[in-house]
Amino acid sequence: MRVNSYPAGFLVFAAAASLAAAQQRPPIRQLGAVTVKSAEAMGNVTGIRQLSNGKVLVNDVTNRRVLMFDPALATFTVIADSTSATANAYSGRFGGLISYRGDSTIFVDPSSLSMLVIDGSGKVARVISVPRPQDAGSLATGNAAFDAQGRLVYRAPPSFPRPNFAAGGAFTPPDIPDSAAVVRIELATRKLDTLGFIKTPKLKFDMTRTDAGGIRITSQINPLPVVDDWAVLSDGSVAFVRGHDYHVDFTNADGTKTSASKLPFDWQRMSDDDKSAFLDSLKAARARQGTNAPTIAFGGGTLPVGGGGGGGAAGGPQMVIIGGPAAPGGGRDGGAGGAPNTRRDAGANGASVDLNFVPASELPDYKPPFFANSVRADGAGNLWIRTIPTTKITGGPVYDVVNHKGELIDRVQVPVDTSIIGFGPDGSVYLAARDAASTTTHLERAKLR
Repeated sequence: MRVNSYPAGFLVFAAAASLAAAQQRPPIRQLGAVTVKSAEAMGNVTGIRQLSNGKVLVNDVTNRRVLMFDPALATFTVIADSTSATANAYSGRFGGLISYRGDSTIFVDPSSLSMLVIDGSGKVARVISVPRPQDAGSLATGNAAFDAQGRLVYRAPPSFPRPNFAAGGAFTPPDIPDSAAVVRIELATRKLDTLGFIKTPKLKFDMTRTDAGGIRITSQINPLPVVDDWAVLSDGSVAFVRGHDYHVDFTNADGTKTSASKLPFDWQRMSDDDKSAFLDSLKAARARQGTNAPTIAFGGGTLPVGGGGGGGAAGGPQMVIIGGPAAPGGGRDGGAGGAPNTRRDAGANGASVDLNFVPASELPDYKPPFFANSVRADGAGNLWIRTIPTTKITGGPVYDVVNHKGELIDRVQVPVDTSIIGFGPDGSVYLAARDAASTTTHLERAKLR
């Protein structure tokens, strides 16, 4: 049996402890009732910020706008958009919201390499430059936060060499890193510290010149990657959630580091037949969804992945790859793209991307506990980890709730076609509710219990 990169003895541990670990897990409970739902339909909501007066800032990245909703989510004001209707342009393809001091919020615009400081009334109080230009794209994903000392913590992008084509169009693509640094920077001094590293999804690329002079990229992704994730807690400490054995490492606010015990999880063994069946279901789901198939972020554009990200056992991943080489062209033609496991993105310059899954033999021998970008931190210092179901479940995604000691204290299921997008200071939970038929999203606020 081929064994993937797990620690020595891990497979024996997982097989022996799977049932016992599952019995130690708290029972799944339902999230509290949804109290309000936004009247406005949006695209992909990537970040929210509830202010002390109850108003909510929302980043609608699909429609390239930042909105400020009233506490009832009934009416809104446009803070930034992609038109000339406002003084503040949403100039790039995407931007990110980061909670700042008090009720102020930072909107990162990577196109202008600037950060807009939005005050509690929704006005842009001032504009500051991003700390390091090469990090603007990573900051704009919203996967960043300020710690208790006002330092900015974020995932730094890897650096890639520029493509180098040899005579005749032959090309050897750069090796894509499978790890990334989480760094902390002081805005005033620009002093940068590395807090730790996380394992990230791996992409494989082959690039060739076409007869027409364009670029053809053939890539492979692993839809079940064993990855890490991270979050900044309310006290300023940084939590690293490890996917290979499901435990949490902490870099505390005082600089000390601690490591918690392994979290209980129902590790599911995947036989060769299981791996093949998983890939077949993913390809079939993507073929059914056509142009509505979920995507991964890829530089400035997106690439389709496959099956839905719901709570069922066959649900596909929702991954975001940050800092990868930008896809040439950038426009999606929505064509059939050949086989069910292949889709092509074509730009005006003739560049194309063929996306495939890795062979079944390269899937892990045990289903990992979570996908990339599955961890959120609430205001009480807890981590909410959206887990991968190991058995078929009814309803929406299930989140493991882990306290600052690294202990599993709760398991919460959210409604179907929703995911947690953020938390309010009053203990409320904000959900992005997806309408699969229209591909729109509404913002919902729910109670914890």
